[in-house]
Amino acid sequence: MDTETTKPAFKKKNLSEVNPIMGKKRQWKSLKQILAHEKTLPWKETDITYSSVNAPPSLRPAKKYSDISGLIAPYTDPHSKLRYHNVEEYQTIRTFPMDLTAGYLALRGATSIV
Repeated sequence: MDTETTKPAFKKKNLSEVNPIMGKKRQWKSLKQILAHEKTLPWKETDITYSSVNAPPSLRPAKKYSDISGLIAPYTDPHSKLRYHNVEEYQTIRTFPMDLTAGYLALRGATSIV
């Protein structure tokens, strides 16, 4: 059995396939090639192109990351509103002065509690 045919399409080196019905070779194009070709064509303002389609907003909730370590933060300190990942970070947050807490909240873009 040929190892080139058993590989997934993204691992094939030649990036082309032969149509079994027509017998023609079809060349694969990268997204960069598709977008470059799309820009050279004469389009009207009302035409829908590959780059003009906007995705709808995600239905999944946004991930929350720790203000201290950058890891995924399942917890939020109720007093300072800082997000944290584990007990050690929580103990560190509890020792922060108010101005440092406000600085972390400003970096995140959250409103200050002061």
